[in-house]
Amino acid sequence: MTYPELAAVAAAFSNAKGAPGFEEAVHEVARPLLEPLGQVREDRMRNLYVHRAENTGSRPVVMLDAHMDEVGFMVHSICANGTIRFIPLGGWVNNNIPAHRVLVRSADGTYIPGIVASKPPHFMSEAERSQPASVEQMVIDVGARSDREARERFGIRVGAPVVPDVEMTYDRERDLLMGKAFDCRLGCVAIAEALRRLKGEQLQMDVVGALSTQEEMGTRGAEVTAQTVQPDLAIVLEGCPCDDTFLPQDRIQTRLKGGPYLRHIDKRMITSPRFQRYALELAEREGIPVQEGVRTGGATNGAPIHLTGRYIPTIVIGIPVRYIHTHYGIASCQDLEHAIQLLTTLLRNLDAAQCEAF
Repeated sequence: MTYPELAAVAAAFSNAKGAPGFEEAVHEVARPLLEPLGQVREDRMRNLYVHRAENTGSRPVVMLDAHMDEVGFMVHSICANGTIRFIPLGGWVNNNIPAHRVLVRSADGTYIPGIVASKPPHFMSEAERSQPASVEQMVIDVGARSDREARERFGIRVGAPVVPDVEMTYDRERDLLMGKAFDCRLGCVAIAEALRRLKGEQLQMDVVGALSTQEEMGTRGAEVTAQTVQPDLAIVLEGCPCDDTFLPQDRIQTRLKGGPYLRHIDKRMITSPRFQRYALELAEREGIPVQEGVRTGGATNGAPIHLTGRYIPTIVIGIPVRYIHTHYGIASCQDLEHAIQLLTTLLRNLDAAQCEAF
């Protein structure tokens, strides 16, 4: 698959509207890609699974994980003047929220454009200007003039999901993707494309892909997928935050176009040391560029997965993204391609003996 073709798949996933708990649109993108590759099903939490057609049921199982949801918001209430109070879904920095376009799902399922607004500076006191941004002081304005108009003409309902209003673009000359929800729609792309490339191949492990829900609300979906699949190994695909635009050179560990990032630790998981070393050595042997480092914060679906049952050796393949958990991220097909190469190489090399060695 060429970079423009890969970017087109990334755009379909990125543009899908999927706040935590409302991932239906991502299903619509994923299903046509996964159904030719094996048995596709979903559970009660709307996690989506694909079991490779080549699975035998008698070999160790490796689960591939990526989450479908994105950071977003939810309608809390409607004010008398027609503006909308909201709460964040996922980890937002308050200063990044206002003055952006968003889409609010209406009662009939269509999305209504709006703007995250706050009091204009003309009406602020000096004390208000110096205060940090607060979500409680922000509203979404869809243009309604009363709560009745917001409900009846715009179809706004309490509990409705809200997502950033962003369309992904691809700069082919410079290989730059700019869009929303790269955390973790790029991981969804990587799983779908890796399984496509492996179609028809006989591997030494059974493979189950799991596209999970509600990661941004505390890795909830993966708690269910891990219990459902009960794998012997797990590989988590994640859009990981770049640190190459704000740290000193000697502290940078995740550079754009530096290759996939394999973390040794984060706030909720120490990566399986043997599995991690195996992946790093395999990447070096095969000439696949990778980055490695140590995270003192953040977490992934690896957290609930690795503690399932009697412990599941788990690694995380991170696809570098600048400015995740904002309306816009920057990534590259180069890093995405290398993540896919690493994933397919791992799946071609893993076997029961290696699984037992971890």
